[in-house]
Amino acid sequence: MLLPPIIGVGVLLALLFSGLRVLQEYERGVIFRLGRFSGVKEAGIKWIIPFVDRLVRISLREIVMDVPVQEVITRDNVSVKVNAVLYFRVLHPEKAVIQVENYLYGTSQLAQTTLRSVCGQAELDELLAERESINRQLQEIIDLQTEPWGVKVRAVEVKQIDLPADMQRAMAKQAEAEREKRSKIIHAEGEAQAAERLAEASAVLDRQPSALQLRYLQTLSEIATENSSSIVFPIPIDILKPFYGEMAGQVAERIEQGGEGGHRG
Repeated sequence: MLLPPIIGVGVLLALLFSGLRVLQEYERGVIFRLGRFSGVKEAGIKWIIPFVDRLVRISLREIVMDVPVQEVITRDNVSVKVNAVLYFRVLHPEKAVIQVENYLYGTSQLAQTTLRSVCGQAELDELLAERESINRQLQEIIDLQTEPWGVKVRAVEVKQIDLPADMQRAMAKQAEAEREKRSKIIHAEGEAQAAERLAEASAVLDRQPSALQLRYLQTLSEIATENSSSIVFPIPIDILKPFYGEMAGQVAERIEQGGEGGHRG
């Protein structure tokens, strides 16, 4: 007699426990009751009606998705291979379930087609030099098209751009030629500045002849310091001229003094 009530209680307990669901902090549960959208459950222990309700788990964490390598022909007819990485998350779980069959697959396919389209509209130099502008344009386009799915695209980053081998060699030659050009320009500017400084120094020495003699002695002193050897050098006559003048003055003075002494005697 007690068997039927026990069976009944067991069935009720089984139904009760079969309807329990645990949602993590980063998850939301989209509830469908008899096929119709009923609501979104928050994190925690939730109970649904068995065989009546269906719960679909949606993660709200940011997803990092690699966009596979895409063959792209740029606007200036250069074939390149481009890949990227996509950062996005779900903001509206009900839209991610109702509006699209698989929001992950849909976002991936949309990122691939957009990457080919945007890179194909740019020239190679723009693709290489204006990476930030390309990333921003990709993010805006993909985010606009995934908005109806409840998906928010935070950023798109172009990871790598592979160029053909012949194009790499041509760019290497161009870069080498540019470096050689800058080197020659810098060398020419240095020669011009040196010539200007030499002209200024020549003008100074022309105004001050004694400066040339001082520079001459300074050069000899530097040579003697660097090389431990005896150096014999001629002394310019201009250096001795002051001594000649002083000696001539002393001789004239002595002659004059000697003349005065003879007159007195």
